[in-house]
Amino acid sequence: MKILANDGIDASGKNALEAAGHQVLTSPIAQSELPAFINAEGIEGLLVRSATTVRVDLIDQCPNLKFVGRGGVGIDNIDAVYAREKGIVVFNTPASSSASVAELVMSMMFASARFIYTAGKEMPNQGHEHFASLKKSFSKGVELRGKNLTIIGFGRIGQSLASYALGCGMNVVGVDRSGDSFKNVTVVLNGQTVEVKVPLVGLDMALAQADYISLHVPKQANGAAVLGKDEMKNLKKGVVLINTSRGGVIEEDALIEMLDSGQVGVACLDVFVNEPTPRKDLLNHPKVIATPHIGASTAEAQERIGLEIAENVAEIVSKQA
Repeated sequence: MKILANDGIDASGKNALEAAGHQVLTSPIAQSELPAFINAEGIEGLLVRSATTVRVDLIDQCPNLKFVGRGGVGIDNIDAVYAREKGIVVFNTPASSSASVAELVMSMMFASARFIYTAGKEMPNQGHEHFASLKKSFSKGVELRGKNLTIIGFGRIGQSLASYALGCGMNVVGVDRSGDSFKNVTVVLNGQTVEVKVPLVGLDMALAQADYISLHVPKQANGAAVLGKDEMKNLKKGVVLINTSRGGVIEEDALIEMLDSGQVGVACLDVFVNEPTPRKDLLNHPKVIATPHIGASTAEAQERIGLEIAENVAEIVSKQA
């Protein structure tokens, strides 16, 4: 097949695809020019990440597409149901980036607990003259051990985060649609594995007791928020909210209001409503720790994603043979 990896692909995946006889193009094509390029070049497989969208109009204009794959967890930038109705295989790579996203969340919790993010910005500018005052300002940190972490969305990423947090001595509960009362999470300690039962509870109960809340859910129907003003006003005062899933699952207007009031102590955000142009007042808020959607952006995760893509393509080819 001739495959276009429009948002790039790790060398591991590209090499694996080419070793299987496929031709892989990696030069990015502008969204508006994609249909013409796909048709002119005879592209049969399209690989995307977050930047490229695959909507109904593109699908209709490219009748020769056999599959669309996303290097990542969600597929909200692909009209997957419509594509499948047209006979196009749609897949993602949900297993590859769990640890990377979980480690980003852990780094955000540590950064907020010990003022690392703020101190890192203030020290270069003021440390040489105001060392003592900065020391006083940043000397009221807390430990993660013993704190309550609520994980909303207890799939692969949520369970990976639970494993890290349990290893740090945090108390973890999950919120999940499965209907189960608990899930077993594997914690790796010095090469040894320990199975821990993590309770799954209702959203209201989980929110009320949380010191830290991390969301790992897909984009909601009609862009609805999981945490809006009504939910946030009932949280423990000073709670830390973390969103590395999708922009919009925390209502941004309400979040700013709760940050201003102190109801929410810190918000750690890797995703935003208007990517790639998130709102400035949110980015510049003194209680916000912001990163540019890098949850899965580690060398290890991208290598795993590339190889998982190649495995998916091999399966598609074998079924079509």
